[in-house]
Amino acid sequence: MALTLLSDDFHPDAGIPARHTCDGENVAPSLSWSKAPSGTRSFALVVDDPDAPDPAAPTVRWVHWLLYNIPPQTSHLAAGVRESELPAGAEAGLNDWKNTRYGGPCPPVGRHRYVHTLYALDTALPDLRHPTRAHLARAMRGHVLEQASLVGTYQRGR
Repeated sequence: MALTLLSDDFHPDAGIPARHTCDGENVAPSLSWSKAPSGTRSFALVVDDPDAPDPAAPTVRWVHWLLYNIPPQTSHLAAGVRESELPAGAEAGLNDWKNTRYGGPCPPVGRHRYVHTLYALDTALPDLRHPTRAHLARAMRGHVLEQASLVGTYQRGR
């Protein structure tokens, strides 16, 4: 049984509704997960765009949201959840806009993929003081029990 990650707001490999983008309310989609491996002590979540800035010539994996130390008993995040509403103990890292909020899809050109990756960790991480993705990746090294991904797409109106 593998860790699974789903959303009530979009299906795997399908379009993300405008509500969750810069063209709408820019609120995080709902996320839920199940089948965490035995020994899970916390979860981390990274939402990024591997197609930035242009899917025809991507140059960066743009980070939209970064969370860690999500408690092991947590199995969902509600749509629109804000940092102050995260489960007790959960922490936010820096996205590529240099803030700790969810930043929804806002591609400058073309249809981009948005990869939501949940990591089950065998430990709770120390306070990383709003880490970047690279800093979080270093802290998670050797602690990832399993990971699951959910991909949604978005293209701005013409």
